[in-house]
Amino acid sequence: MDSPRLHVPTRPPEHLDLPRPLARLADLAYNMWWTWHREARALFHRIDPELWARYMNPVRLIQLSRTAHLQFLANDVSFLEQMHAVLEQFDADMDRAGMPGEPICYVSAEYGLHECLPIYSGGLGILSGDHLKAASDMGLPLVGVGLFYRRGYFNQLIDADGYQQHNYPELDGLRMPILRVRDAEGNTLRVPVEMPGRTVYLRVWVTFVGRIPLLLLDSWSSKNSLEDHYITNMLYVRGRQMRLEQEVVLGRGAVAVMEALDIQPRLFHMNEGHSAFLAVENMRRSGEPSVPTAIEAVRSRHAFTTHTPVPAGNEVFDREAVRPFLERTAADLNTSTDDLLDLGQVEGRDGFNLTKLALNVSAVNNGVSELHGEVSRQMWPEYEIGAVTNGVHMATWLGPEMAKVLEAQPETHPQKLAERAALLSDESIWAAHNTQKHRLWRFVHVRGVRQAARHGRSPEELRRIKQTVSTTALTLGFARRFAPYKRADLLFHDPDRLRALLTDPARPVRLIMAGKAHPADRPGQEVIRNIWELASEEELRGRIILLEDYDSGIARLMVRGVDVWLNTPEWPREASGTSGMKAVANGVLHASVPDGWWAEADLPECGFTIGKAELPERERDAGILLDVLENEIVPLYYDRGPDGLPREWVGKMRNSMVAFLGRFSARRMLEDYVAKVYGAAIPSQVG
Repeated sequence: MDSPRLHVPTRPPEHLDLPRPLARLADLAYNMWWTWHREARALFHRIDPELWARYMNPVRLIQLSRTAHLQFLANDVSFLEQMHAVLEQFDADMDRAGMPGEPICYVSAEYGLHECLPIYSGGLGILSGDHLKAASDMGLPLVGVGLFYRRGYFNQLIDADGYQQHNYPELDGLRMPILRVRDAEGNTLRVPVEMPGRTVYLRVWVTFVGRIPLLLLDSWSSKNSLEDHYITNMLYVRGRQMRLEQEVVLGRGAVAVMEALDIQPRLFHMNEGHSAFLAVENMRRSGEPSVPTAIEAVRSRHAFTTHTPVPAGNEVFDREAVRPFLERTAADLNTSTDDLLDLGQVEGRDGFNLTKLALNVSAVNNGVSELHGEVSRQMWPEYEIGAVTNGVHMATWLGPEMAKVLEAQPETHPQKLAERAALLSDESIWAAHNTQKHRLWRFVHVRGVRQAARHGRSPEELRRIKQTVSTTALTLGFARRFAPYKRADLLFHDPDRLRALLTDPARPVRLIMAGKAHPADRPGQEVIRNIWELASEEELRGRIILLEDYDSGIARLMVRGVDVWLNTPEWPREASGTSGMKAVANGVLHASVPDGWWAEADLPECGFTIGKAELPERERDAGILLDVLENEIVPLYYDRGPDGLPREWVGKMRNSMVAFLGRFSARRMLEDYVAKVYGAAIPSQVG
């Protein structure tokens, strides 16, 4: 099994035992193409609906399916016809001509392709996954590099008192849709990375994202000391020294694995500063005799995207902790280690700043929305920083019913979807939305019973949960990382006013929330506990739902099924905020502070804006939020005609899809990257 575009030799999946007629199921299982193609998911569902619903992982599905059942399917003409139809579409996609030229090496600390590969924590990872999917759709020559975290990011449990508990399950690569990359002798490829006083060897795994290979580096290797096994163990590990070693391994490992596979990227795209050490490694390998000449020799091969709108959000390490990692590079460049450390030095501040390093060595730098570009230029006035507003992969995030009325296929250009949305009737939009809303509430019921049972609730109390489910009430959604600046609790600033809003018998409102706080983020965890306490009050139980263990599966249900998507960050600290883009694609109305992408999308006929572009003030902003809910959102939702349809509300839904389906798609984002970043870095090679 090789990459359709780049030669990435893999070790065969000998741990899958498939009858010969079903052998090509392995091609589908190890290519994340299935995550945005409904026909492929339907095929896996047919193999064993119960196993598929439990794991949503085609490799695990095949491993756990009984041999006799697989043999039965191998002789089932109907199943084979369905499989061959999917494979015909898969092969056609893999064989389509793409853009010419050497690939771009896209390097990110996390990738959110699907919840069955939990090596992501939130928006940055989902954005990275959508970037690869859109690149595959467009035929863009690209290869991704990241890390394989054996304990991923934590699973979240919320105990009966509202405290977040952290569980790090051990991931088994042989049970996941990733394959080991092999070397020339057929063994698992291991690439060496120089570290202070030793060499760390990184095993290489790959998953294919359509036509794009994603290489995942793993320090759990018998060639390493036991201590070094744990470098790639956890995403965003708390210990600063371990985090430093992890990011050195990511950056240097990206360069090393390109060399090992004889891939010669025309450009390294650093997605956030976590991967900035790759630039230092390219400088070391340049053969230049000094820091200035080395930078000029490699600058045209580097592009940098910053996602950080505040100085405190940049990755900064102690200079003396970084020093040992730069000594060999300094020697090779005939310079002092201090000269290299100065590349990450911010005037007037302590520490080695990876954003500063990346800005110093890149030909093109960009933020992820127009406003974020402005903020970044104010933060870093000595650099040219442009903007490419983020987008989302529509085939992944569109719900099945909304996709059906839009006649959406994975290959449909998002702008064509916007044109079709303009022609939809009120009835078809409302019916599609309500079916997706019912699906969300069914999940809320099941998850709510499970959570309550774990907390020791009685069967009678569990039965009572079903009575709180309301598919007709106005449903608000809020789901994202529970960092304090995102202000998940802004709506709770005036509890009495919120109670009155939620308990109005004539115009009921429900609030569904989800999100994790980093294990080291005590204030964020306190926000979760405070929300839990209020949601547990007898009067509000079932009116505020806090779902635990937020992942991309819950995200898909929520952005498709709520009526309003809330976004309340401290202005201007939201770099982009792609969750709202996923919601508006499904006709969900956005209610947001004019920050991130909403600052350039703010159209009164498409959603609701909370306040103005001004520095945050909690009491004022909380009052404005409740004003918008009480005076605009709730009345509009419940303004129904004789037929029961909220026609003006549905009109806003249609307007939103027409305005935003094309404009905030990952397809448009990649087209902008080709024009503004990839082409600007090497204009002679990218058209």
